[in-house]
Amino acid sequence: MTPLILASTSRFRAELLVRLRQPFGQAAPDVDETPKPGETAEKLAARLARAKAQSVFAKRPDACVIGSDQSATCMNRLIGKPGSREAACEQLAFMAGRTVSFATGVALVHPDLPRPLAGLDITLVKLRRLKAAEIERYVGAEPALDCAGGFMAEGLGISLFEEIQSRDPTGLIGLPLILTARLLRKAGYTLP
Repeated sequence: MTPLILASTSRFRAELLVRLRQPFGQAAPDVDETPKPGETAEKLAARLARAKAQSVFAKRPDACVIGSDQSATCMNRLIGKPGSREAACEQLAFMAGRTVSFATGVALVHPDLPRPLAGLDITLVKLRRLKAAEIERYVGAEPALDCAGGFMAEGLGISLFEEIQSRDPTGLIGLPLILTARLLRKAGYTLP
Protein backbone atom coordinates (compact mmCIF):
# COMPACT_ATOMS: atom_id res chain seq x y z
CA MET A 1 0.00 0.00 0.00
CA THR A 2 1.21 3.49 -0.83
CA PRO A 3 2.50 5.32 2.29
CA LEU A 4 -0.02 7.81 3.68
CA ILE A 5 1.06 11.27 4.85
CA LEU A 6 -1.00 13.96 6.53
CA ALA A 7 0.18 17.34 5.26
CA SER A 8 -0.20 18.93 8.66
CA THR A 9 1.56 19.07 12.01
CA SER A 10 -1.76 19.62 13.80
CA ARG A 11 -2.20 17.17 16.64
CA PHE A 12 -5.99 17.61 16.33
CA ARG A 13 -6.02 16.49 12.69
CA ALA A 14 -3.66 13.62 13.51
CA GLU A 15 -5.90 12.47 16.40
CA LEU A 16 -8.83 12.42 13.99
CA LEU A 17 -7.01 10.55 11.23
CA VAL A 18 -5.94 7.85 13.73
CA ARG A 19 -9.64 6.87 13.94
CA LEU A 20 -9.49 5.49 10.39
CA ARG A 21 -6.82 2.97 11.50
CA GLN A 22 -4.51 3.56 8.57
CA PRO A 23 -0.80 4.00 9.37
CA PHE A 24 0.35 7.49 8.41
CA GLY A 25 3.11 9.99 8.87
CA GLN A 26 2.95 13.75 9.15
CA ALA A 27 4.83 16.45 7.28
CA ALA A 28 4.64 20.22 7.44
CA PRO A 29 3.49 21.80 4.18
CA ASP A 30 5.15 24.97 2.94
CA VAL A 31 2.15 27.09 1.94
CA ASP A 32 1.32 30.78 2.19
CA GLU A 33 -2.13 30.86 3.81
CA THR A 34 -2.89 34.48 2.92
CA PRO A 35 -6.38 34.83 1.41
CA LYS A 36 -6.56 36.24 -2.10
CA PRO A 37 -8.59 39.44 -2.58
CA GLY A 38 -12.30 38.61 -2.65
CA GLU A 39 -11.70 34.92 -1.92
CA THR A 40 -14.56 33.24 -0.07
CA ALA A 41 -13.99 30.94 2.91
CA GLU A 42 -15.03 27.97 0.78
CA LYS A 43 -12.60 28.77 -2.05
CA LEU A 44 -9.82 29.56 0.42
CA ALA A 45 -10.23 26.28 2.32
CA ALA A 46 -10.36 24.26 -0.92
CA ARG A 47 -7.33 26.03 -2.42
CA LEU A 48 -5.21 25.69 0.72
CA ALA A 49 -6.13 22.02 1.23
CA ARG A 50 -4.93 21.28 -2.33
CA ALA A 51 -1.82 23.45 -1.94
CA LYS A 52 -0.86 21.72 1.33
CA ALA A 53 -1.27 18.25 -0.17
CA GLN A 54 0.68 19.20 -3.29
CA SER A 55 3.44 20.87 -1.25
CA VAL A 56 4.16 17.68 0.66
CA PHE A 57 3.61 15.47 -2.41
CA ALA A 58 6.33 17.45 -4.25
CA LYS A 59 8.80 16.17 -1.60
CA ARG A 60 7.23 12.69 -1.33
CA PRO A 61 5.94 11.71 -4.81
CA ASP A 62 5.79 8.06 -3.69
CA ALA A 63 3.13 8.83 -1.06
CA CYS A 64 -0.57 9.47 -0.83
CA VAL A 65 -0.87 12.89 0.79
CA ILE A 66 -3.90 14.36 2.57
CA GLY A 67 -4.15 18.13 2.91
CA SER A 68 -6.82 19.94 4.88
CA ASP A 69 -7.61 23.53 5.69
CA GLN A 70 -10.40 25.34 7.44
CA SER A 71 -11.70 28.86 6.92
CA ALA A 72 -14.63 30.59 8.53
CA THR A 73 -16.92 33.46 7.68
CA CYS A 74 -19.42 35.49 9.66
CA MET A 75 -21.47 38.34 8.23
CA ASN A 76 -19.38 38.16 5.01
CA ARG A 77 -16.17 38.62 7.00
CA LEU A 78 -13.39 36.03 6.96
CA ILE A 79 -12.67 34.81 10.47
CA GLY A 80 -9.14 33.53 10.92
CA LYS A 81 -6.90 32.33 13.70
CA PRO A 82 -6.81 35.13 16.26
CA GLY A 83 -3.13 34.79 17.19
CA SER A 84 -3.43 36.89 20.36
CA ARG A 85 -5.65 37.00 23.43
CA GLU A 86 -6.96 40.46 22.49
CA ALA A 87 -7.82 39.39 18.94
CA ALA A 88 -9.55 36.25 20.27
CA CYS A 89 -11.75 38.34 22.57
CA GLU A 90 -12.62 40.78 19.77
CA GLN A 91 -13.38 37.94 17.37
CA LEU A 92 -15.61 36.09 19.84
CA ALA A 93 -17.45 39.32 20.68
CA PHE A 94 -18.10 39.89 16.96
CA MET A 95 -19.40 36.33 16.46
CA ALA A 96 -21.51 36.26 19.63
CA GLY A 97 -25.19 35.72 18.83
CA ARG A 98 -24.38 35.07 15.18
CA THR A 99 -23.95 32.07 12.91
CA VAL A 100 -20.47 31.27 11.65
CA SER A 101 -19.90 29.09 8.60
CA PHE A 102 -16.84 26.84 8.74
CA ALA A 103 -15.59 25.49 5.42
CA THR A 104 -13.17 22.58 5.73
CA GLY A 105 -11.44 21.50 2.57
CA VAL A 106 -9.78 18.12 2.10
CA ALA A 107 -7.56 17.17 -0.82
CA LEU A 108 -5.82 13.88 -1.53
CA VAL A 109 -2.90 13.57 -3.96
CA HIS A 110 -1.89 10.04 -4.95
CA PRO A 111 0.90 8.98 -7.36
CA ASP A 112 -1.50 6.69 -9.28
CA LEU A 113 -4.19 9.33 -9.80
CA PRO A 114 -4.08 11.88 -12.64
CA ARG A 115 -5.37 14.72 -10.44
CA PRO A 116 -6.13 15.40 -6.78
CA LEU A 117 -9.33 14.17 -5.21
CA ALA A 118 -11.02 16.89 -3.19
CA GLY A 119 -14.12 17.88 -1.30
CA LEU A 120 -15.52 20.45 1.07
CA ASP A 121 -17.46 20.15 4.31
CA ILE A 122 -19.58 23.00 5.70
CA THR A 123 -20.49 23.31 9.36
CA LEU A 124 -22.67 26.09 10.75
CA VAL A 125 -22.14 27.15 14.34
CA LYS A 126 -24.48 29.54 16.11
CA LEU A 127 -22.79 31.15 19.08
CA ARG A 128 -24.76 32.18 22.13
CA ARG A 129 -25.03 35.84 23.04
CA LEU A 130 -21.91 36.21 25.12
CA LYS A 131 -21.06 38.74 27.80
CA ALA A 132 -17.57 40.20 27.86
CA ALA A 133 -16.85 38.39 31.15
CA GLU A 134 -17.80 35.03 29.57
CA ILE A 135 -15.47 35.67 26.66
CA GLU A 136 -12.63 36.66 28.98
CA ARG A 137 -13.14 33.53 31.09
CA TYR A 138 -13.16 31.29 28.04
CA VAL A 139 -10.06 32.82 26.47
CA GLY A 140 -8.30 32.59 29.83
CA ALA A 141 -9.27 28.95 30.30
CA GLU A 142 -8.70 27.67 26.76
CA PRO A 143 -6.73 30.08 24.60
CA ALA A 144 -7.41 28.65 21.13
CA LEU A 145 -5.30 31.28 19.42
CA ASP A 146 -4.27 29.02 16.53
CA CYS A 147 -7.81 27.79 15.73
CA ALA A 148 -10.10 29.33 13.14
CA GLY A 149 -12.81 31.12 15.09
CA GLY A 150 -10.74 31.31 18.27
CA PHE A 151 -12.37 28.36 20.04
CA MET A 152 -12.05 24.60 20.30
CA ALA A 153 -15.35 22.77 19.79
CA GLU A 154 -13.76 19.57 21.07
CA GLY A 155 -13.03 21.30 24.37
CA LEU A 156 -14.59 24.02 26.49
CA GLY A 157 -15.47 26.01 23.35
CA ILE A 158 -18.63 23.93 23.01
CA SER A 159 -20.05 25.93 25.94
CA LEU A 160 -20.09 29.01 23.71
CA PHE A 161 -22.54 27.46 21.23
CA GLU A 162 -26.27 27.57 20.88
CA GLU A 163 -26.28 24.98 18.08
CA ILE A 164 -24.22 23.20 15.44
CA GLN A 165 -25.49 22.13 12.02
CA SER A 166 -23.20 19.62 10.40
CA ARG A 167 -23.11 16.60 8.12
CA ASP A 168 -19.88 15.47 9.78
CA PRO A 169 -19.16 16.10 13.47
CA THR A 170 -15.39 15.91 12.85
CA GLY A 171 -15.48 18.69 10.24
CA LEU A 172 -15.45 21.47 12.79
CA ILE A 173 -12.35 20.01 14.47
CA GLY A 174 -10.45 20.33 11.20
CA LEU A 175 -10.56 17.03 9.28
CA PRO A 176 -13.99 15.77 8.20
CA LEU A 177 -13.54 12.02 8.44
CA ILE A 178 -16.60 11.08 6.38
CA LEU A 179 -15.17 13.00 3.43
CA THR A 180 -11.60 11.85 4.13
CA ALA A 181 -12.68 8.19 4.26
CA ARG A 182 -14.57 8.62 0.97
CA LEU A 183 -11.47 10.07 -0.73
CA LEU A 184 -9.23 7.32 0.68
CA ARG A 185 -11.59 4.63 -0.62
CA LYS A 186 -11.51 6.26 -4.08
CA ALA A 187 -7.70 6.13 -3.88
CA GLY A 188 -7.81 2.39 -3.19
CA TYR A 189 -7.59 2.19 0.60
CA THR A 190 -9.77 -0.37 2.36
CA LEU A 191 -11.91 1.18 5.09
CA PRO A 192 -12.83 -0.03 7.63
